[in-house]
Amino acid sequence: MKNIILLTGFLVINFTSAQVGIGKETIDGDGILDFALNTTNGIMLPIVETLPGDAVAGTILMDKNDQTVKMKDHSAWVALSDTGSINNVTFNVNTEVSGPNRVIIGSSATSVPGVLVLESADKALILPKVADPHINVKSPYPGMICYDTVSKTMAVFDGLKWSYWK
Repeated sequence: MKNIILLTGFLVINFTSAQVGIGKETIDGDGILDFALNTTNGIMLPIVETLPGDAVAGTILMDKNDQTVKMKDHSAWVALSDTGSINNVTFNVNTEVSGPNRVIIGSSATSVPGVLVLESADKALILPKVADPHINVKSPYPGMICYDTVSKTMAVFDGLKWSYWK
């Protein structure tokens, strides 16, 4: 019984820290979500048919209609890429399960809509770090986002080419 209580307490403390590492043991700085160094993987943004009306500032997605990567900036959607291509994308045709359908990291609950919600007052997302993604990512998927360690920019793939943002 003592071991179960100790294990439960340890798990609660780990989840309370609200830091998640993917492919690594320790998180860099105050990251809420961090990825292994020297990867060729990135975050895959959702490709949506309808821009969500209740999206909050900072929401990033790929618009299926005009095939651009977009970010919500207060009351408007801002394009982060030129028109791309989703020709090689295989879409999930299953019916979505009703409800919030989200993973929340950094908080036990949220009212913010989204598939993956990172919510913290003092931590941020650390993008996967990829050196020269236009060279080293052999088969990028439309909507892939990462941090280019060579140009020190955010890199976004629109299905045709990479866009870089400082």
